[in-house]
Amino acid sequence: MTECSQETFGFTAHFSRRVEAGFTAGRISSDGGAILLREADRKIGLLRRLEGCFRDRRHPKRIVHRVREMLAQRIFGIAMGYEDLNDHEQLRTDPLVALLSGKSDLEEDLAGKSTLNRLELVGRSERYHKIDYSAEAIDRLLVDLYLESHPQPPEEVVLDLDATDIPLYGHQPERFFHGYYDSYCYLPLYIFAGDQLLGVRLRPSNQDASAGSLTEVSRIVEQLRTRWPGVRIVLRADSGFCREEIMAWCEAHQVDYLFGLARNERVCRTIEASMEQARRLRESSGKPARFFTEFTYRTLSTWSRERRVVAKAEYLERGENPRFVVTSLSSEEWPAQDLYEKLYCARGDMENRIKEQLHLFADRLSTAQMASNQLRLYFSALAYTLVEALRRLALRGTDWAEAQVDTLRLKLFKIGTLVRVSVRRVFLSMSSAYPWKSLFTHVFRVLRC
Repeated sequence: MTECSQETFGFTAHFSRRVEAGFTAGRISSDGGAILLREADRKIGLLRRLEGCFRDRRHPKRIVHRVREMLAQRIFGIAMGYEDLNDHEQLRTDPLVALLSGKSDLEEDLAGKSTLNRLELVGRSERYHKIDYSAEAIDRLLVDLYLESHPQPPEEVVLDLDATDIPLYGHQPERFFHGYYDSYCYLPLYIFAGDQLLGVRLRPSNQDASAGSLTEVSRIVEQLRTRWPGVRIVLRADSGFCREEIMAWCEAHQVDYLFGLARNERVCRTIEASMEQARRLRESSGKPARFFTEFTYRTLSTWSRERRVVAKAEYLERGENPRFVVTSLSSEEWPAQDLYEKLYCARGDMENRIKEQLHLFADRLSTAQMASNQLRLYFSALAYTLVEALRRLALRGTDWAEAQVDTLRLKLFKIGTLVRVSVRRVFLSMSSAYPWKSLFTHVFRVLRC
């Protein structure tokens, strides 16, 4: 591209006034509000401990960019909306990003795209890729952050499990076509407790949706009960996780479960009377009608025992809409209708949390190694953990208490800011026209108290 030395730009006049522009304002960042994420990180200690999950085999005297700085640069960058490593070729000279990354000399450049790329391409070559990570350590860190967010142990923890598709457009390893999603994709597993992310595992799509979930659940349950021995744990998921192996493990380890149950001829025949009742009510009232019932059920070959099944016999304008769930929860504690409407349907909120992962570019899995793609998935998950901590700690009770990542990025992080660095201080001069100053002040005070 041709180098341009033009210093001023004359635009169409505004009535009698000339309109001119020039790149003369000094070192201005468009992400001044992200300084609040830095304070949220100080509260939960994410980046400080994340560094311990990596092993740096570089020669100490030849290190220019520390692992912690690169991790902070990458995670803060994702939170601020910079999805590609190429973005960091310009961000490396941004003094605000240097401040967020913990660079001692804000005049020095941060890591560029090639250096960050070597961080992500784990173990690709002994000569150039000398930074490794421990997936087990990052997994433990995610659960530790959840445990530490509770001053007192809760009475009950509901773990939501779900899988989603990450479309693939290249020739990544373990790339398979998935008939349901009609594309080549990965099928990562997510585990949430409310809004907080406890686990994420990258998986190929040529397997059952529940594959590997028992390994992840048993690890998380063990870590939770080590800290909270008396806590009650409930697993909640759709019918893709309704498997004998998982239910039998839950029953053997005093973990409750609530899973969707795929319809079949036997369970549909069981609720024929309720469905007919719903049909008649629909025809007489002209409105959708539903009735709830429950029964014990056992498959012909796969289940080891009878289990409680709750059915929703629903008749809509388009016809029958039966739904089923299987659970270990008793009818005395959870009557059929409450179990389905209040407990099972609440898992739908997890889908919003998964959508937020895509706002944090969890779909950028384009490397030629599964371990490197897993690391990128971790980076998105850790960026989400940071934003969720800010939302949970400082936005509770405000209009943005349930705002999604992209909303917070647009309204809270994207503030035009002039960065001035002197010997004694770093001063951020934010835009006087920023419309949410009072909310920014509230968030600052909560995080600094």
